[in-house]
Order: sequence, then C-alpha cells, then structure tokens
Amino acid sequence: MTSGGPVDPTTTPAWGHLQQLADAFEPDLRAAVTSSWVADQTATAGDLLVDLSKNLWDSDVEAALLRLADEVDLAGRRTAMLAGEHINVTEDRAVLHTALRLPADAALTVDGQDVVADVHEVLDRVYAFAERVRSGDWTGVTGKRIETVVNIGIGGSDLGPVMAYEALEPYRQDGLTCRFISNIDPTDAGQKLAGLDPETTLFIVSSKTFGTLETLTNARLCKAWLLDRLPSGTDASAAVVQHFVAVSTALDKVADFGIDPANAFGFWDWVGGRYSMDSAIGLSLVVAIGPEHFADLLAGFHTMDEHFRTAPAESNVPMKMGLLNVWYVNFLGAHTHAVLPYAQLLHRFPAYLQQLTMESNGKSVRWDGEAVGHDTGEVFWGEPGTNGQHAFYQLIHQGTRLVPADFIAFANPAYALTDGDTDVHELFLANFFAQTRALAFGKTADEVRAEGVAEDLVAARTFPGNRPTTSIMAPALTPSVLGQLVALYEHITFVEGAVWGIDSFDQWGVELGKQLAQQLGPAVSGDAGVLAEQDPSTQSLISYYQEHRA
Repeated sequence: MTSGGPVDPTTTPAWGHLQQLADAFEPDLRAAVTSSWVADQTATAGDLLVDLSKNLWDSDVEAALLRLADEVDLAGRRTAMLAGEHINVTEDRAVLHTALRLPADAALTVDGQDVVADVHEVLDRVYAFAERVRSGDWTGVTGKRIETVVNIGIGGSDLGPVMAYEALEPYRQDGLTCRFISNIDPTDAGQKLAGLDPETTLFIVSSKTFGTLETLTNARLCKAWLLDRLPSGTDASAAVVQHFVAVSTALDKVADFGIDPANAFGFWDWVGGRYSMDSAIGLSLVVAIGPEHFADLLAGFHTMDEHFRTAPAESNVPMKMGLLNVWYVNFLGAHTHAVLPYAQLLHRFPAYLQQLTMESNGKSVRWDGEAVGHDTGEVFWGEPGTNGQHAFYQLIHQGTRLVPADFIAFANPAYALTDGDTDVHELFLANFFAQTRALAFGKTADEVRAEGVAEDLVAARTFPGNRPTTSIMAPALTPSVLGQLVALYEHITFVEGAVWGIDSFDQWGVELGKQLAQQLGPAVSGDAGVLAEQDPSTQSLISYYQEHRA
C-alpha cells in the first residue's frame, strides 16, 4: 500500500461513469427532496445529525462515488493509516493523529513503539501540569498565581488551540485567560502583551523542533518583555523557568532558551501540525478548560474515528461527505467550499479548516511523484451565522459560481437570551433553516410575479435554487461535539486525498517562501550586494521599503 503508486482515479470505470452522469445531470432539488430521499440521506455519527439531502446528487451518483472509493482502495488506505503504515511517503512517516485519542487500554505498536503508552504518558504529564496551574500550585517567580497563559505558536500550533479555546468558552475556568501569539508581525506580540502583568503570565512555546522562525522570534520578544518588567532584582534564570514551558521534543534547544526540559511536553513525527490540537499542542486549552473537559474532547474525536473506521460506506458520514466534495470539484467544477457555523463560538472554525484542508490537499503531484491529471483541493472559507448572510451570501444565492456549503448549528445555545417574548436562539436558527431552504429551492419568476413585483424587476428578484448545502446539527457545542466535528473534517480531508492519490500529510509548499525570506533578510536590512542579486520587482519593492521606513 505504501510502496506502490496510487490508482489513477481517472482510469477507473467509476470515474468514466461519473463523467457521463455529470454531463447529463440536470439538478432539480424541488423535485428531488422528498421524504424518502431525506430519510435516505440523513445519517448520524456520534452526536451529529447530518442531512445530505440538499446536495446535487442522486442515488446513481452516490452509487458511482462509492464504486470509485472501492476502485481506488479507499478502505485499504484507511486501514493502512490506522495501522501506522508510513502513508506520508515524502517524509517516510506514519500518520497517527487518531492515536492521540485512543483510550489507555487500546493496543497499537508502530515501528516498535507502544504508541498508546507513549501518548498517555505525555497526556498524564500535561494534565498534571495543567492542574498545578489551575489550582495555583504553580506560580510565577514572585509567588503570584498564574492568571494569563500566552500560547506562542503558528499554523497548527496556533489555529487548533485558539479555535477550540473560543469554541469552548463556557467551559473555561474563571480567573484564567489565554492569549495567542502567532504572526511574526510585531503588532501581534505587541497587542497580545498589552495590559498583562508579567508576574501572573505564563508562556507556552509550541514548536516541535524549537526552530520555527516566527515562534522563536516571538518567544524571544516575550522573554525580553518579561525580564524587562519583573521587579528589579528578580533572578532572570529563575524567572524564565517559572514563566516559560515548551511543547517540543528538541530538549537541547529548550534548555538553551532557559526552559527547564522537565517542563517540555513532546509529540511525535507522526503528528502533523494541522492534526495536533489534541496532542500536547493543546496544553493551553487543557489549562483553560481542565483535564476532564479535554478528555471529553478526545473522546469526541475517538467517537468519530470509530464511526469512520467501522460504519458501512453507504452510512459512513465522512466518507460520503468526502466523496461528495470529489463530485463537486472534479465533475461539477466547484473551486471553493463554504463552512457556515450558526454558532458564534465557532467563529474561528472556518480558519481552522483552511489549514486542515488546503495544506493537506493543495497538491499537484501524487504520492508517487507523478503529476495528477485532475483538480485537487478546495478553497475553504466562511463566517458565522447571520454575519455571513449580510456579507457574501448574495454570491452563493444568485451568483454564477457553484459554492457547496456546510451549515452547522446546535439545538441549545451557549447563552439562552430572549428579546421580550422572543427566544433569540430560535430566531437565529430560523435563519439557519431558511437559508438552506432558499439555496435549495430558490424562487421562480412566476412566484416573484405573484408577489406583485414589476416585470422589469422580476429577473433580479428570481432565485435559481439548486445551490447545494449540507446541514450538520448537534444538541449543543460541548467538548465532545467539538472533537467530533474536527475529526469529521479530518476524515473528509483524508477521503479526498485518498481518491486523488495525493499525500495529504506533507506540506512542502510552505517551504520555498520560508527559504527565500531567510535569503532576503540581509537585503531588507541594507546589504546592497544581496539586493543586487534579486529580480527587478523584488529590488524595487525593497527599495521602496528602505526609502519610506522611518
């Protein structure tokens, strides 16, 4: 499975059949969405109810997609991933984010290592440290309890923790807040440090290699900020030990920075950054919500993992959603995918999914190095609730682009408020239900005319409908449900990559810009020789900067 090349999906009988179906496809959701079709296309996975009935497919398309999954051996690739085979071939690594949420009594040995034991040894240390901070047993160097945790990381070391911290706000401990510094723009560190008390601030430096340029630059800025502002005479070495911990496996570099290696929490090469929020990278989240709630989060992840592993293809939610995305990208010409959470607490969820999906599947070569012969990846984007309605829904409803959209909502709100006699959450969810209905069924010209609209305005007031949506609902946004949602999209991403024959677990595309930034640094700082080596456009831009920098 890991040594040979992938099956080219375009050579399979199912692909050819899907192309024939697409060529003849004339969607009519008004006719298609019957009671029996809704029953057939509504499934549960853990606590999630998923309604696929308003998508642009029918039973023939679904059957052909499931045959495509068989013909590219999707099940075999799934088995290989879960067993720890090195399916990340360009880095020769296993892909085992699912092992991060296995229960302690599970059994999994990979490359001679008891993976479950390794995971739970680190998890136990994370939990113990978090409890010390939460209880006040861990203090700053002057003896004051910690009130603010600042997570310093970027990419997966930032997007996951900050998304979950925002999503699980009702579960945070009073008196403890988190801030997140990621961007190398000094404004990020400057704003996040503003107003903090150095005596009550704890920094978590999250970098597996302890060499990420942005993270280490920000860590040094924070270290200087701390030492400049602690009371005069404070021992600098002791201050760093009490106010800095690390999520890293590079213990020598951790020690060189001044952090006690005993306060470093590791994770493994088989955990990609964008799949790491449920590893020690989630340390800031564990401090904020506590080990018990973090354990619920992990249990939610595992629930979806088990659904993906065991559910038959025809009722396997992430498998069907991933195959639907293949249908939209490769056969109906969709380029983007909207994720629209009707839950303000999920306002960072679309940004989180951007890295998960676009870093994973933004590839133009297969895992054997051959060029793909088809489109891959989608541009993921979105905003929460009615904010999006008043921003970009116009394009989705009446524009010329096909934009599949996932709508996410919860039966119970985090804050149950009323406006007089009106339950505001019910008003909010009325918008959720209305939007998917409007997108699916639209409004005909005759229906517009029946409302008395002048004929010259009928075309502008007509809605074509047949705009595809998936609706995902759950009782409430709990830690477990959040874990289920994240794992759902992890496995959707896996399904797409398996069909396309790409390695969804490397990210070489981010490296070239990093290398060039290092090379250009001297030119930006005034090295005329290095500047002269650059292309004319880059020379011009750097010259403009140098002329205008105060």
